[in-house]
Amino acid sequence: MSFERTGGGQPSRTLALLWGEPSVPRKGPSRSITTTQIIDASLSIADESGLGAVTMRAVAERVGVSTMSVYTYVPGKPELLDLMVDALYLRMGRMPWGGETWRDRVIAVAESNRALLMAHSWMTEIAALSRPPLGPGVMAKYEHELSAFDDAGLDDVEVDAALTFLLGFVQSHCRSVHDAERATTDTAMTDAQWWDANQAILARALDPAVYPRAARIGAAAGNAQGAAWSARHAWEFGLERVLDGLAVLIAR
Repeated sequence: MSFERTGGGQPSRTLALLWGEPSVPRKGPSRSITTTQIIDASLSIADESGLGAVTMRAVAERVGVSTMSVYTYVPGKPELLDLMVDALYLRMGRMPWGGETWRDRVIAVAESNRALLMAHSWMTEIAALSRPPLGPGVMAKYEHELSAFDDAGLDDVEVDAALTFLLGFVQSHCRSVHDAERATTDTAMTDAQWWDANQAILARALDPAVYPRAARIGAAAGNAQGAAWSARHAWEFGLERVLDGLAVLIAR
């Protein structure tokens, strides 16, 4: 669906919801639940069954109200997605920095974002870096993560670009991890089982005389990682390259 991204709702309504400001005066009886309960129910459904299971009807059933009642709190799913993402960002742990180096602080930022995206796999599908929900969670997260580059000697535009570069790597890595997990689930086979099942035909097809580098390097990587692709190795190698690239910029 085209709206399954952050920033898909009507901006003024979404911002009013994010900051707790009523966009339209409401008349009628007092409400029996809170917007936070709706957000929490939506998060639970998404974590349990995936983003496609998050419907206004499913949320209503989870909190024990009618579907139409939910619409008096949140006008639609696009706005609900923004509320969900912002709530998770607001709940992230953010300890004040101590005497860490910029590199240690950036590693901590990367690790905290990876933990969030691994715990909520659907986030990699909808959390757009280009149009985030500008709520209190996003702003608190952005402020804290920008401070990881304090005293690094970068100007404001470079700090923003450096943070975006880092978060883009984290999001891409977590999406790859979830894709690999889905492949295992869909085929009911681990990577090792898949390679074992196809070993005979691969041995015939991957002729070292025709593909010398692919055969040699692929075998070396597979033996070192225990698979064609290792999430741990990809994370450690990729994060170090991101940090090395930032180090060149900072040193310059």
